[in-house]
Amino acid sequence: MSGAKPEFDGDVIVLGGGLAGQALALALDQAGLSCAVVDTLPFETQLEPSFDGRASALAYTSMRMLDALGAGARLRPHAQRIEDIIVADGRPHDGMRPGGPGPFTLHFDRREIAPDDAGEPLGWMAENRHSRLAMGETILSRPSIRVFAPAKGGRWERRDGGIDLHLDGGRVLRGRLLAACDGKFSRARAQAGVRTAGWAYGQSGLVATVAHEKPHNGVAYEYFLPAGPFAILPLPRNRSSLVWTEKTAAAQALKDMDEAGFQEALEARFGDFLGALTPEGPRWAYPLGVLIAETFCEDRIAFAGDAARGIHPLAGQGFNLGLRDAAALAEVLAEAKRCGLDIGALTTLRRYERWRKFDSLSLAASTELFNRLFSNDVPALRLARGLGLSIVDRIGPARRFFMRQAGGETGDLPKLLRGQALA
Repeated sequence: MSGAKPEFDGDVIVLGGGLAGQALALALDQAGLSCAVVDTLPFETQLEPSFDGRASALAYTSMRMLDALGAGARLRPHAQRIEDIIVADGRPHDGMRPGGPGPFTLHFDRREIAPDDAGEPLGWMAENRHSRLAMGETILSRPSIRVFAPAKGGRWERRDGGIDLHLDGGRVLRGRLLAACDGKFSRARAQAGVRTAGWAYGQSGLVATVAHEKPHNGVAYEYFLPAGPFAILPLPRNRSSLVWTEKTAAAQALKDMDEAGFQEALEARFGDFLGALTPEGPRWAYPLGVLIAETFCEDRIAFAGDAARGIHPLAGQGFNLGLRDAAALAEVLAEAKRCGLDIGALTTLRRYERWRKFDSLSLAASTELFNRLFSNDVPALRLARGLGLSIVDRIGPARRFFMRQAGGETGDLPKLLRGQALA
């Protein structure tokens, strides 16, 4: 260890100031643990439209968590309630009919589980830059959270009873635990030698924002097409976020296409049920795959968010999984500290791993199954899955079960996801 005087000496160093890292910092601070957040970009740049073009679905339990952490009120003006979700075996434009849902659909209506008009929606949609800003502003309003941004976290070094993170320029942060939230290509995970399992789908998700003539009324659509799912997700005002899955080469071609060509391709896929369409802003293409860390913890290190796992976006659960990680890890650490236990010890962190790993593996397996089942054009499979959607649509208990599962209200929920503060 170098002789540099640490600029932070506390409980937890959160490496990565993305959505999962910011949520974890807020949860740790609420639980009474001292923490520092390290990110490569200054927080104020994260509102720029060019920073992250994606929008994320927040389960209603995730919004409960943001409310409990004090960030929900900042996010709501930029978020759209999801009142209904329509899942369909979709059809592309074939020269005779416009694109859109096929004859078999599954309709989730939030009024089945929250009859009150003012009740919780099925979820919320918000652009990632607004979610980051809401949590970032909340962090900056709390002087007890130390922020090191822009700063690049380099190697870490275990020591007796703790761990040190070395930043660029020779600065050192000292903690009892390093929470690695530094993404699917986590450098902290690589230095720990933690293996990962996964595969690429050969697909990319094209992300774009579209304005449309008619109101969406808070309805989200997920069409399963031969190349992959096509999601139309409501945003504030008459706007929707598209997650358009195609083979990688086709997605890249759509991203780089001129405006007239993209407009034609968009109308063929989207259909005309929301009236005239106007693409807004740039387009992005993200390669899709699955990646699961062999372990979610090591001595003095916990992995959360995409550093722990990455899954296909068709379930819209990526952001929610990161929030669940943050909620579970903060609760485990808070209880350990109250009991006088070592928060960075492997025996403490194994409880977090047991809590989160099964959920992650289950969701990864189910999205893999759905993607392979629906991303093809085999006539017999198309008929079978269409009939399956129709059958579930007619069984009320099944519909309500899937709605609560999508809302994150299954299994052993951490306190924050129930809307309860940690302290």
